[in-house]
Amino acid sequence: MGQRNTLKIFGTIELYCARFLYHFQKVFNAETYIVYLERILQCYFPQKVYLIQDNASYHKDRDVWAWFADHRKYIEVYNLPAYSPQFNALERIWHHTRLHGTHNRYFLTQEELHSVLTSTFRSIQKKPSQVMGYLRPYQ
Repeated sequence: MGQRNTLKIFGTIELYCARFLYHFQKVFNAETYIVYLERILQCYFPQKVYLIQDNASYHKDRDVWAWFADHRKYIEVYNLPAYSPQFNALERIWHHTRLHGTHNRYFLTQEELHSVLTSTFRSIQKKPSQVMGYLRPYQ
């Protein structure tokens, strides 16, 4: 309709079992990223999390790094080199999502897009074996 409506999604993939976590947000910023990081810690507590992240601007925010410093007992973070999506395992999940959920489809409303994405993500979560092949180069 001449407009571009998008949905913002934080995502994390566990490399060894293809466990996929995601969270819809209205904006990407340091505050919403910290909320997502806290959700990750809740999912894995008491295990320590080793997080590999790309170079999104909010990943480099001062408040985010202060949060990492305060939580270093529970999470250790590593940054990918700049402009290297080929090293980001989650990019393969986004590709899978486009192929199996949104490719060549028109969504009249954001709610329809949200529904299709949620369905696609849940299928990934229910059948992690179908995604394991995408992750082999990273294991």
